[in-house]
Amino acid sequence: MPRNINKKRLVAATVAAAAVSVAAFAYWTNGGSGSGTAATGSTSAITVVQTSAPTGLFPGGPAGSLAGNFNNTNDSTVYVNQVSASIASVTGPNIDPTHPCDATDYELTGFPVTVQAEVPSGTAQGSWTGGGVKLLNRASDQDGCKGAAVNLTYTSN
Repeated sequence: MPRNINKKRLVAATVAAAAVSVAAFAYWTNGGSGSGTAATGSTSAITVVQTSAPTGLFPGGPAGSLAGNFNNTNDSTVYVNQVSASIASVTGPNIDPTHPCDATDYELTGFPVTVQAEVPSGTAQGSWTGGGVKLLNRASDQDGCKGAAVNLTYTSN
């Protein structure tokens, strides 16, 4: 009879193993729901930098070329469509009431300049060119403009 007992044990072990095997693959399914959020970042304004320095402007002469790049402190690239300029002030050693020189003596040319490019993060990135500044030829004495500095303000969008 020992042989019968071994067969019974073998059958019992096989049935137990099969039951465990089936139990290991059994599961319940269920639906559910939940919620979450994601946030977009924001950008900081970039700085338009003038890298050219026109000199030697004279009344009625050609415009001195203006060009530059950008300082982008954002973590990613930003798209720049164009750069605009305006004359903020005129300063110099010869400007006095008898020899006035101001923003009306100068003209900006070529602005706004088209950029239409992505500017990478970092300093001195990308480029812009195509603008200029010139000293107009007035019918009056313009000695006050000798040695003057034309201070420009730039914006981008």
